[in-house]
Amino acid sequence: MSGSVVVGLDVGGTSTRALAVTLDGDRLGTGRAGGGNPTSHGAAHAVEQLLIALRQALTDVDPTRVRAGVIGLAGAGRLRADPAARAAVDHAWTAAGLRCPYAVHGDALIAYASGTADPDGTILIAGTGAVAAQVRDLRLDRAADGHGWLLGDAGSGFWLGRQAVRRLLTALDTGTDPGDLGRRVLTELTGSAEVAPHPRVTVDTLIQTVTRRPPVELARLAPLVLDAAADPTATTLITEAAALLIATLGRIRPPDDTRALVLGGGLLTGDNPLAAAVHAQARRHWSHAPIVPAGDGAAAAAWLAARDLPEATDPTALHTRLVPPTP
Repeated sequence: MSGSVVVGLDVGGTSTRALAVTLDGDRLGTGRAGGGNPTSHGAAHAVEQLLIALRQALTDVDPTRVRAGVIGLAGAGRLRADPAARAAVDHAWTAAGLRCPYAVHGDALIAYASGTADPDGTILIAGTGAVAAQVRDLRLDRAADGHGWLLGDAGSGFWLGRQAVRRLLTALDTGTDPGDLGRRVLTELTGSAEVAPHPRVTVDTLIQTVTRRPPVELARLAPLVLDAAADPTATTLITEAAALLIATLGRIRPPDDTRALVLGGGLLTGDNPLAAAVHAQARRHWSHAPIVPAGDGAAAAAWLAARDLPEATDPTALHTRLVPPTP
């Protein structure tokens, strides 16, 4: 058994996860903390959560055994370009007792590596936002969308939530039945599925409720669309979202590409009708490519940290142990 240890961190908007493993794939410790995305939570809070998760993962590990680490998070480029933020991460790293180097990678690369060890392929992510990216030699290359809720993220959770509200407003304007999905959205936003005798009153209430909140919170309505899949409006939105996501992927992935395609993000890794629709359309477009779901991001980050070490003799076998293929 190798005495060397690597650490991987998957830093997201809702949680920060850390994993310490040997180069033989033995898991020595895990850590979990709150959301650590510096863009959405601020650098100080993000670094605090990172340190909490790191210390938990290293509870039973001598930090001097750790040879390398990888931190995966959205907005990695902004972190690398911000000296103050990078200094704060450096401080957390050393505060956890670590003296080894670490690398920072974007969450898209981490998601890709959590699905496959192939050095070249494509990742499609749909969660609150949506982005597709090419991977070459396990480095992010071209990307499509990921433009944020105002300018893009077509087919994302935000897109689904906004479209669901828009369809409800149209139903109220025309005096038609809002349907099962409309009533679910109305209840979620106003606390009642009842439409006022004068529908414009309900319209105004909806508009005020939505505009008083951060726009990105519309993504929280996406599960309502998926849960109401039998509703005609929900069915239409799911079909449209799947087509938009495949179109985004098609901007950077050739139609005859046989390399790996990884589907990541909460909307594409769960058991839901959007994930099924995207997978089915991807299979029709890229019939000879392996299509796999993203897996454990912290394990993928640890694998990326390990694969470049000289004592890591079989990176592919290590990947199989850390990120076993989904049946």
